[in-house]
Amino acid sequence: MASRGPWSAEGRWVWRWKDWIDSRFMEKYQVLPEMAPMDKGPEIPAPLQDPAIIDAADDDMRCGGCGAKVSADVLAAALAEIDSAPRDDVVVGLEAPDDAAMIAVPADRLSVLSVDGFRPMIDDPWLFGRITANHCLGDVYAMGAEPQVAMTMATLPVWPEDKLVDELRQMLLGALHVFDQEGVALVGGHTGEGAELTLGFTVTGLIEPDRALRKSALRAGDLLVLTKPLGTGTLLAADMRGRVHGRWLKAAIESMLLSCRTAGTVFRAHEAHACTDITGFGLAGHLLEMLGETTLGALIELDALPVLPGALETVEAGILSTLQPKNERFAAQVDASAEDRDRGEYGLLFDPQTAGGLLAGVPRDTVQSCVTELKARGYPETVVIGEIEDAGDWRRRIRLRTAS
Repeated sequence: MASRGPWSAEGRWVWRWKDWIDSRFMEKYQVLPEMAPMDKGPEIPAPLQDPAIIDAADDDMRCGGCGAKVSADVLAAALAEIDSAPRDDVVVGLEAPDDAAMIAVPADRLSVLSVDGFRPMIDDPWLFGRITANHCLGDVYAMGAEPQVAMTMATLPVWPEDKLVDELRQMLLGALHVFDQEGVALVGGHTGEGAELTLGFTVTGLIEPDRALRKSALRAGDLLVLTKPLGTGTLLAADMRGRVHGRWLKAAIESMLLSCRTAGTVFRAHEAHACTDITGFGLAGHLLEMLGETTLGALIELDALPVLPGALETVEAGILSTLQPKNERFAAQVDASAEDRDRGEYGLLFDPQTAGGLLAGVPRDTVQSCVTELKARGYPETVVIGEIEDAGDWRRRIRLRTAS
């Protein structure tokens, strides 16, 4: 039956008419026209043309799935100089590659697993590899564990093969520089094409079941100890804008290259109750994770926060990481005066850290010896930044306190 206004009709011919109309409509989405060639834009001057990039750009589109893997010859060339540190517990690794690595785990240990990675924050691929490896080890050290092995996850743009080989080799050699020092074996990984360069690592560690440092185990009366200064997010953002002094960037890089291994060991030796590493969510975000669903709160000494050279200047100039505005949502749980909110140190509470320091809750009776040992063993900026209190009547989970 068909009807429109006062008109109507019925019969098999009406059904055939409707089917014809529906079929024509569906055909529009089933029989698609060929994609028109893309506008290639202005002609590239001949001296600047790279045949390999032009050939790739002439592809109608790049494939996904396993068609987006980096070719075997690129991998072979990049890995030719890669010689990972040997470990007795690596059964199958890079020296005799298989479909998967095989790692032995002692009966009295638990495996600790973590994964992290990002796109470059610095132009030097070797330094980028070192910083990324050090950052990815932070979670394992924060739990008091010993790192065991690592696996790579790298995304590479559509570049000429010689550039792909060189970039991947330098990143991996930088990472191996760190892994070798930390006793970590690189046992495999994956590389694929993508819109931009990224590098990350899955890290596996070992720990005794009763010795893990959990972030959620803070206790009232604990003092909060931070091992590295804040400010890598704003300084790297300033570097992208050409507004950072060389000495500021140098200090930030040195901080990002400082391993947290010894700090984790020292915290365990001084009976820390809880620990985490300060990374992307900033000091405030990671501290709120530690407080979790407890009734505890943190009283933070704003004047005590350690700060990288130049970080206050760049924050106060409004040069912030692109993640900072989202991190500032944690401000809803920070009790601060109007004067405190205008200070650069307040902004650094939300500054995302790359390869940041460890933050631990340490008992009051061991904190002085803990801080003294941390400073003596390579963390000169270590400082007590606050304490944990019962916050049953607090409106917000973090309170700021200043000397004034």
